[in-house]
Amino acid sequence: MALVCAAYVSAETTSNVSDLLNPLITGVPSLSIGPDAVAGGMGDIGTATVPDNNSQHWNSSKYAQMPSSAGFTMSYTPWLRSLGVNDIDLAYLSGYYQISQLAGTVSASLRFFSLGKIDLRDNIDATPISVKPYEIAFDAGYERMLSEHFSMGVVFRFICSDLSARQEDYYPGYAFGADINGYYELPIDIRMGTSKFAFGFNISNLGTKVSYDKGNTSNFLPTDLRLGVSYLLPFDRYNRLSFNFEADKLLVPSRKSKFAKNYDPNDESTWTMTDKEYTDISSMKGVFWSFADAPGGAKEEFQEINFGIGLEYAYNEQFFGRVGYHNEAKNKGNRKYFTFGAGFRLSAFRLDVGYVLSVAQNNPLDQTLRFSLSFDVDGIKALADRNKN
Repeated sequence: MALVCAAYVSAETTSNVSDLLNPLITGVPSLSIGPDAVAGGMGDIGTATVPDNNSQHWNSSKYAQMPSSAGFTMSYTPWLRSLGVNDIDLAYLSGYYQISQLAGTVSASLRFFSLGKIDLRDNIDATPISVKPYEIAFDAGYERMLSEHFSMGVVFRFICSDLSARQEDYYPGYAFGADINGYYELPIDIRMGTSKFAFGFNISNLGTKVSYDKGNTSNFLPTDLRLGVSYLLPFDRYNRLSFNFEADKLLVPSRKSKFAKNYDPNDESTWTMTDKEYTDISSMKGVFWSFADAPGGAKEEFQEINFGIGLEYAYNEQFFGRVGYHNEAKNKGNRKYFTFGAGFRLSAFRLDVGYVLSVAQNNPLDQTLRFSLSFDVDGIKALADRNKN
């Protein structure tokens, strides 16, 4: 009987441990922000959605299955607008070019996240010094069809994070990362037309760690594993729906980890690693630890999996309506929000808008509009040829 009671108490303690606040903290968190309004209208998912010009962030291998030979997009995302902040934003530019079916596709993107203007003082009477912290990332990718329905891609990324704190022994942080991804799309003939089932995966920001003090301490990049499925259903020649689901998990170890020295599941103060312990974990070791280091065991590991669902309606591939939902566990950040979006395509140009409505009031994108303007290079050439004639 005593053994049974002890087992019950142990199980109850583990359950309580998994419910305590323990978010995963990374360096350069702006890399995790969905930059475009298309995915931004569908719960911030895009790994297996219909390929478009914004695929570089979500799954670059989709570029190999684009109907057009080239395209590019510009996106703008304001930040903290619900709090009255007007100088924090994310600007994003991406594009691709299909060399040939045999040679494959190349792609690139540039991301700039501005944290606005900050006035720093050494003391209350000192003259303020204005700084403008920012994070910037440039990447280039290569994508290719490996079979009739399956493509893969790889992206290499350079990252600079300059928080401009101007503190002693502070330096900008630099890092390198890479993405590995794949996309499978299977056409299925049905009575209403051709439906499509798609599956996609993306391991993003797999690379070095970032440090602001020349390696004395360091943080992990937001290495992320995304898995998504999609089903496109046509109703007739002009109308169709796509149903999308995606799950993602940060492949980053927790500072409140059961691998910390002197770990005691009954004493929360023992979960936090020292700066040296955390810095000594290599990037690859961190990836593997991320699947088994949560103090709350398997229950907490599953809480680290976020998910999103999204629907997109299209009329004649010219008018688009979108809705979605994104969910994150309460003790991992509690980002829960609905998204809404719309798009309009006119010949070679497409404008998309996304809107976020947060359920939990801690989302910096709450009540924010995102904008994306895309260009189809083949369409632009066709317009130019038409004007010549």
